[in-house]
Amino acid sequence: MIGRSVVLALVGIVAGAANCAVSVDFSKEVGKMRPELHSSGFGPQICSCSKRTIDELKSMGFKASRTHDWSLLNPNQRVCDYFQMFPLMHLDATKPENYYFGPTDHLLKRTREELGHEVFFRLGTSIEHSGPDIHFNTQIPDDFDKVAEIFAGTIRHYNKGWANGHNWDIKYWEIWNEPDNMNCMWCLPDGDGGKGATPEERMADLQRRENLRRDLFVKFFVTCLKRIKSEFPDIKVGGPALCTWRDDKEPVMTDGAPSAWTRKYRNTSTYFRAILSACKAAKVAPDFISWHYYGKNPDDVMAAIAKARRLCDEMGFPNCELIINEWHYRARSWGELGSPDPKVRRSVWTGPASHNGIDSSCFNLTLLSRFQTSALDQSFYYGCKNIGNWGYKDTFGEKYKVYYGLKMFGDFLRDYPVICSSTSDKKGVTVIAAKSVDSKRKAALVTDYCSKSASLTVKFNDVAPDAKCKILVHDYERDLETLDAKLVNGSLTLPKKDTNSAAFVVMF
Repeated sequence: MIGRSVVLALVGIVAGAANCAVSVDFSKEVGKMRPELHSSGFGPQICSCSKRTIDELKSMGFKASRTHDWSLLNPNQRVCDYFQMFPLMHLDATKPENYYFGPTDHLLKRTREELGHEVFFRLGTSIEHSGPDIHFNTQIPDDFDKVAEIFAGTIRHYNKGWANGHNWDIKYWEIWNEPDNMNCMWCLPDGDGGKGATPEERMADLQRRENLRRDLFVKFFVTCLKRIKSEFPDIKVGGPALCTWRDDKEPVMTDGAPSAWTRKYRNTSTYFRAILSACKAAKVAPDFISWHYYGKNPDDVMAAIAKARRLCDEMGFPNCELIINEWHYRARSWGELGSPDPKVRRSVWTGPASHNGIDSSCFNLTLLSRFQTSALDQSFYYGCKNIGNWGYKDTFGEKYKVYYGLKMFGDFLRDYPVICSSTSDKKGVTVIAAKSVDSKRKAALVTDYCSKSASLTVKFNDVAPDAKCKILVHDYERDLETLDAKLVNGSLTLPKKDTNSAAFVVMF
């Protein structure tokens, strides 16, 4: 454990303890912890990835790594993206000599052997921030069948030993990423934005282009899915990692996009319905659908999972898995996150509500806890790059608060695999209780995400009413500090120092 151990005298609330907002009952088992819901969007790098960095990545306890954007994290290396591994599109995609797998082989080998992570392979391209009119790597491919053949060759190389390859049995393969992301991921040759002399003309052209992009992607998705499943029926193939989950009636937060158009037209349920309808017509079933979330409301994330499950069931795909494979706390606009204004940057990157601060960390712990008993099948935190805004350390090598929260959950997941009954009636406060297989060790992870509470009390059942325990504390001032405590009449008041977000693991 990290931090010092001190003796703490905690006063339990005796009067009305049975009505505590947070309660735990270790006598009632409700399921098993699922490690696949704690995975990372990043992995090791080819260069500048020391043993210390590998150890730090391992310490957060992730199950798997997703390969999207890895070419951006490995400058001057040709990794993961389809055009990096098959650079000359006029060549024969069935010939092994036309592929270039070396750097990707090395990177995935590090991921598997040094980190011990499973690989979730994104087939397609990394994001391209080249502006609204100029695109190179993210243009819509000219030949869908050719790209599908390249995808098949890639899978064959890593799972069947083809082209001097491997037999790694990589299970999950995702077709593309964020095709609904205008001017970044699935781009028309002359751009995705509307053109015209008047606002009305531009709006109409914008919708025409969006419909065209969506229709082309649906065709591409089905083409690739059929080709891959025809040769590899035992792997899991799906996608397409849409930007977020959004229904027709939900408002949209899209920086710089026409708000009236986005409110009316930009919704992921339309994309998913179109994809699933086309799959049904083609008599091929995706093994999973995937999407992203960047925001600050855990309830929105959980509601989207329930809606996704209903949609797949209604469309005739009850076995289709649900995967959120990019998610991160985002309390500010995308423009503010990249602002050159020192005052804006200071407000975004410092303090409890900063991008990787204690609010961000407790947001993570809230979702990771709630995911365990949801209909979600996998999740990948978009972070854990070694250094930077989407990483776990700043440019000085100082760990962000998010590192400590991710480590806290990884350790909890490893040490307490049996989920027990728990409840919280306090808005913003989430609890997950668990124990070891032999029931000799018990713990509860209590997360206060922006509840503004000055005090939190937990009622415990199936431990002695005066049981001694240890508390692991994660807040704005303390990074996994260990405290000794004792229950009073089965209750424990958690050691909050202020009304900021905080998280506690109570261990018996």
